[in-house]
Amino acid sequence: MHCEYTDIATQDLTEQQRCAIADAVFACYRQAERFFNRSFPTPTITYRRSGRNAGTAFLQQNRINFHPVLFKENTEAFLSDVIPHEVSHLIVWCLYGKVRPHGREWQGVMRQVFGCEPNTTHRFEVTKHTKSVQYQCLCAVHAISVRRHNNILKGAQYRCKKCNGTLIENKVAGVN
Repeated sequence: MHCEYTDIATQDLTEQQRCAIADAVFACYRQAERFFNRSFPTPTITYRRSGRNAGTAFLQQNRINFHPVLFKENTEAFLSDVIPHEVSHLIVWCLYGKVRPHGREWQGVMRQVFGCEPNTTHRFEVTKHTKSVQYQCLCAVHAISVRRHNNILKGAQYRCKKCNGTLIENKVAGVN
């Protein structure tokens, strides 16, 4: 198992926490290898604390990225759900190639190999970890991600799903 420890991971996670993640990933791989009676290349593990994703699988790079702060705040769910979720993506890539990310193949691996419900998203609290810019429409104020805010600065437009009004930056509120 190859783990890349960035400065962020070193600051955010102890060696014991990094080992717990690596051990869980490795255990998932052993379980999948027993189930499919074949070996799979073990992934590189990286850490990045930006964004809303607890984990992200990079299929062609055979790499899994984990959000270290969300791991610390949700350790049990991370080990039981997030890690099998991301490992399932890489296993499905090895078995089937390009398929729908959360399609029947992935759902099958989640259920049959790992005994997990194939939930496509987590329910972790992420708002305190992400910056947003306040925008408003005709009916409400919306917290827009910095990425979407930058897209708006480049000419993109976003509309409210409720009133269909164009979102306009609320200059008084600013960035959170």
